[in-house]
Amino acid sequence: MHKFIKSFSSIILDFIETIVIGLSLFLVVYLFLLQPHQVNGLSMFPNFHNGDYLLTDKVSYRVGTPQRGDVIVFHAPPAANCPEGTGCDFIKRVLAVPGDTVQVKDSAIYVNQQRLDESQYLESTVVTSEGGFTAGGRISTLGPNEYFAVGDNRPHSSDSRAWGPVTLDEIVGRAFFRYWPVKDIGLLEKVTY
Repeated sequence: MHKFIKSFSSIILDFIETIVIGLSLFLVVYLFLLQPHQVNGLSMFPNFHNGDYLLTDKVSYRVGTPQRGDVIVFHAPPAANCPEGTGCDFIKRVLAVPGDTVQVKDSAIYVNQQRLDESQYLESTVVTSEGGFTAGGRISTLGPNEYFAVGDNRPHSSDSRAWGPVTLDEIVGRAFFRYWPVKDIGLLEKVTY
């Protein structure tokens, strides 16, 4: 009987050890490396759909900086009016980086006085309107650690056009992999300008 109890205890301890190691690895990955996010809403349509699941790389921006064309996940700014206590995160595309000038005019976004070619991810018929931050064709220069992030579905996106730039400390990470729905599984296409 004593051998049985000792053997059973050993199995239980091995099981607990496996669970603890597994949970520890999961927490390290979740807190420091990768985080899953679900797309809620249509602000990135047609490139991302409501209900898509993405993995967000949380390491890249600790060793580098966001680049134009990166799809980022960030904590919603107070001006976005997310419900209190929801931990609301947004997904948008970086169109301008620190030091760039940004202007919305002629239904398009201009970065450093050049019309941004967004044909890799937008239909030519998409109209980009101004928002509160870009009203009246205002030209804004991004400060250090500021990024101009805009949704692909311009008529239905609350973004930097309305509430201004996103700061680096608000950014959770770079969305890099879609894992749901199954038909769309894969790395997200890198956009270059």
